[in-house]
Amino acid sequence: MSGHVKNMCPQLTISQAARTLLSLLLVAAIDSVSAGVVCRKQPCGSSLQRSLKLTKLIHKESVDLLKTYKLSQGDMSELFCQMSINNVPDPNISGLDPSERMLSIYSHCKAFLPHLKRVTEQQTDLQPPSSSLLSKLSTAHNRTNGLANQINCIYQTLFPNLPIPPEPVDGPTSVPPSQNVFQQKVYGCVVLKRFKEFLSRVTRELRTLKSQVCTRRTPFADTNALF
Repeated sequence: MSGHVKNMCPQLTISQAARTLLSLLLVAAIDSVSAGVVCRKQPCGSSLQRSLKLTKLIHKESVDLLKTYKLSQGDMSELFCQMSINNVPDPNISGLDPSERMLSIYSHCKAFLPHLKRVTEQQTDLQPPSSSLLSKLSTAHNRTNGLANQINCIYQTLFPNLPIPPEPVDGPTSVPPSQNVFQQKVYGCVVLKRFKEFLSRVTRELRTLKSQVCTRRTPFADTNALF
């Protein structure tokens, strides 16, 4: 009997190792899926309405974000936003038809992400860790990434034969090289000002697109990403 129990032990050990390996593979698979955009079918109107709701939220927060940014930059903060800087995304949405304009929205979202990240990095060096500006910048970046994922799903479902180009349709904008403190303050203010203006345009654009492309109750892709 004892011999039989001993013979069972190696099998138990192998079973435990297999379960551990399976768990690790499952976690890796979940991480891989989470890193991408997972779309699910939803009615056209509901999908665009969800994106419109998110856009309104980001725009509302961007107004407060810009105010918070100006208050944290000291004197001349109003002047910073009025200065001209190259390589910051333009807030205007381009395109003649719905596919081009939707692609422009997606492209702009993706274009603003590295600039929001750079402003966050710069302000992390200039602001105390407890600054509300840092958390608001991080939230803006995350929500904008979520909006880009939603627009991506909508575009791919509406226009499956029109691939999304790897570069922004309105031209790539690179983040600036090393800057002094004054340049950083100007750059951050211009980025956030244009970001707010862009979101205002997206709000109007999504309303128009909803009336143009959702005339039929057809299944629509949406993203279940968390924001």
